[in-house]
Amino acid sequence: MQLQQLTYFLGVARTQHFTRAADELGVAQPSLSKQIRVLEDELGAPLFSRARGNITLTPAGEALLPLANRILADVDTARLEVQELVGLRHGRVRLGATPSLCSGLLADTLRRFHDSYPGIRLLVEEGGSRDLVRQLTRGELDLALVILPLPEDTPLATTPILRDDLVVAARRDDPTLSGRTHLHITDLRDRPLVMFRQGYDLREATLGACRAAGFEPRFAVEGGEMDAVLRFVEVGLGVAVVPSTVLAGRPGLQGIPLPGLHRTVALAHRKDVAPTHAAGAFRATLESFLRESAADGTLPVGVEAVSGRAAAGIGHGS
Repeated sequence: MQLQQLTYFLGVARTQHFTRAADELGVAQPSLSKQIRVLEDELGAPLFSRARGNITLTPAGEALLPLANRILADVDTARLEVQELVGLRHGRVRLGATPSLCSGLLADTLRRFHDSYPGIRLLVEEGGSRDLVRQLTRGELDLALVILPLPEDTPLATTPILRDDLVVAARRDDPTLSGRTHLHITDLRDRPLVMFRQGYDLREATLGACRAAGFEPRFAVEGGEMDAVLRFVEVGLGVAVVPSTVLAGRPGLQGIPLPGLHRTVALAHRKDVAPTHAAGAFRATLESFLRESAADGTLPVGVEAVSGRAAAGIGHGS
């Protein structure tokens, strides 16, 4: 099995067309088709169904797809790491983070890292925690800031770095919440909720807390990203459970605490691949930034640095 064959396989899987894949890869279509056949012969199974001109993956192709993606991602990482060591390039960090972190602490950390290592390229992928876990597992990211707990069989190593409180985001002029200094999850029983899309840890946190309290939440609208969810709350569609840090710069919203409801953020990487030197430098920068911010009291309200401590993940209590 050759890396070139895997590249050709992924090209056809992506385009669902042999000729288009050959054009994208800059290779003659007969040569690409021949290498795919050689790969199929070696594996002992067809990878594509070619019925009536429609190119689709067979079960064997579906099984190979995530493995081929991961193999080629690892090869790319290895190439960059070696080039970094011999001085040909300065390196690259592919970092995944949730929208709430991108709009808060992460921006300051990225600035510090860029000032210290201006030659290292920073590629930030924004998404829900579950989406980031899948991307990290497939080798598409070097590091990711994810929400604990992860599944027990995860191939990722995690280090807890901070814990932030969850609050109910509501319009500041909502007369039904006037004077409320805190809410219990049961107070959401009859309120319409603005709900995040699938893949967001906040969706699972909200649903889990409501169900543990014995009720199913009522959705006014669902399927949004962070900015959309907050905007939907601003126009009065409902309330949402969010980290306290995302409400900065939104004067029309208030955050009402939900005592005991929090989430733990961890820095994750794959267990089977050592982080690159550039990724290691970013991790050190992040941990240093959090330690210093905790020491001088500049962490946002509701955020606590927990690096080096055991983490309980999303839940109630401490």
